[in-house]
Amino acid sequence: MTALYTSVQSILTIVLIIALGYILQKKGWFDEAFGGTISTLLMKVALPASIFISVLERLTLSKLISISSGLVYGFGAVILGYIVAFALVKLLKVRPGRRGTFINMFVNANTIFIGLPLNLALFGDKATPYFLTYYVVNTVSTWTLGAFIMSWDDPTKIAGTGEKTSFNWKKLLPAPLVGFIVALVFLLLNIPFVNVGWLGFAKNTLDYVGSLVTPLSLIYIGIILAKAGFGAIKFDRDSIVALIGRFIVAPLLITALIVMGIHSGFNVPSLEAKTLIIQASAPGLAVLPILANQAHADEEYATNVVTLSTVLFAIVVPIVMMLIQGF
Repeated sequence: MTALYTSVQSILTIVLIIALGYILQKKGWFDEAFGGTISTLLMKVALPASIFISVLERLTLSKLISISSGLVYGFGAVILGYIVAFALVKLLKVRPGRRGTFINMFVNANTIFIGLPLNLALFGDKATPYFLTYYVVNTVSTWTLGAFIMSWDDPTKIAGTGEKTSFNWKKLLPAPLVGFIVALVFLLLNIPFVNVGWLGFAKNTLDYVGSLVTPLSLIYIGIILAKAGFGAIKFDRDSIVALIGRFIVAPLLITALIVMGIHSGFNVPSLEAKTLIIQASAPGLAVLPILANQAHADEEYATNVVTLSTVLFAIVVPIVMMLIQGF
């Protein structure tokens, strides 16, 4: 019951914020450029700040070293997830503009807004180190290959109608990834920041700016829903397969790796196994529609799968919890 209650609470919060964006767009509060403005603000300012401060608040160098063994399972599952997703893109002939979202749904999860509070409610603070394992994997995956794939899937470039440019380092190093890299440098060099009293104003600034990410991402989803209409929410083939990837393939891959590790003689604590599997089952990234907007991709499809995965998560979590009791 705890899993069901916590997941429903988290999802109701998300749905209400999406509904706010939907209602305000319908009432004409936002002009046509507002969605693009949100997208730029999040990608270039709020997300880098959020990632930088959350890494420094949740990780230390000693914690990073202590969770290093668990990173093997996380990165192994992520690599396999990309392989499966790429194969299905080819097999199902997923069209340009959807492929980046499709692949990201298979691999990358909403670990912070949904995964973290759910993990704390289910397993308590003692599971936090194991959560951080998946958080590092998910963050690296999202803002390296995940973000690159979204940019690569720009249909205007594929069709030859977009701008012809030389190699763009900004595409290889998106601002959120830069925020993560800078945070890792601070950790590795043991540069004090979060707990330095006289830098409190800087930490508070980054906290406030970073806190814009989730509400603005969800409001943006509401705006896209309002523009597209509820008819855009549907269970078409690409959406169904993407949801299967998020809720079945992703947790199965990491479960298989953990089982293989146990049979090979590696000690995998029960709490670690459960935490990794639950995090792998979390819904899709709330920022996927933002990434789709930046890449001129199919925003309606991204909004569709994120919304569906978020709502269906309330059903998925209790089922997953029952299935992993044996660990």
